[in-house]
Amino acid sequence: MDNKVNLPITGICSFAKYPICTNVDELDADIAVLGVPYDTGVGFLSGTRLGPRRIREVSTHYSRGDAGFYDPEYKETLLGAPWKIVDYGDTDIVTGDIETSFNNIEWAVKKIRKKGIIPTIMGGDHSISIPVSRALAPEESVSVIQLDAHLDWSDAPGGQNLGNGSPMRRMSEMGHIKDITQIGLRGLGSSRKEDFDAAHEYGSQLISAKEAYNLGVNKVVEKIPKADKYYVTIDIDCFDISLATGTGSPSPGGFSFDFLNDILMGIAEKGNVICFDLVEVAPQYDPTNATPRVAAMTMLNFMSHILRNKK
Repeated sequence: MDNKVNLPITGICSFAKYPICTNVDELDADIAVLGVPYDTGVGFLSGTRLGPRRIREVSTHYSRGDAGFYDPEYKETLLGAPWKIVDYGDTDIVTGDIETSFNNIEWAVKKIRKKGIIPTIMGGDHSISIPVSRALAPEESVSVIQLDAHLDWSDAPGGQNLGNGSPMRRMSEMGHIKDITQIGLRGLGSSRKEDFDAAHEYGSQLISAKEAYNLGVNKVVEKIPKADKYYVTIDIDCFDISLATGTGSPSPGGFSFDFLNDILMGIAEKGNVICFDLVEVAPQYDPTNATPRVAAMTMLNFMSHILRNKK
């Protein structure tokens, strides 16, 4: 049928209704959106395996396709043609099998990057950032920026070293990770003193949410080390609890949408973002459905900042 209206409510549900391509050999895009419905790493409130599907669903509300999104502040159209964005589907997850699931995540991210495409990943709990960061080993030197309420520097409680409280510690052990900047930290008892001591000993730069607000966006971005390649990992609980109740560990005192978006814009202007993920959306804890909506808009905004600075 000619002249289809193509309303958000119609058609197959892909991220922002972008084309679907699940064959990596046929993948032709600037950005590939990848879902990782995995939450075996969670120790308390599970459910982030439902995050990618719900983020996709709500993102269709914002679909514009090749027409892109007109930004009234920049007074230009973003994410439109000739930029190509594709939904690559989900990695294959095997329930209860951490090793196989992680291998599948690493394989998918590595394949996408090998084609020079930017992987944009929807979690899943924060442990998925371990195989994502492993997949970036061929990049040789990568600077990591974490936006999170929590330090995530737990070592191996009970012998489990691949949980959602450990991704930053695991990254610190990888030879290709150049440095780590952690922004948004807050909350009594969110991490143990010895974990903070270990992060300081490694040389991680720690910026609390309150410090970030006091510094302002520009000075926060200035504190991020210069690098050729950045991997950004965004935990939805970096936002204030009023914006993101649909997560396992929501916390008061977090960022507003505009403040976080401005930090992401500053990161995109600072250097080459080769990969980012957004994790820990557990939609069943938010009956208003606001959390996946905030997640979808955060992803679209960051994607637009990244491509805008690649012109």
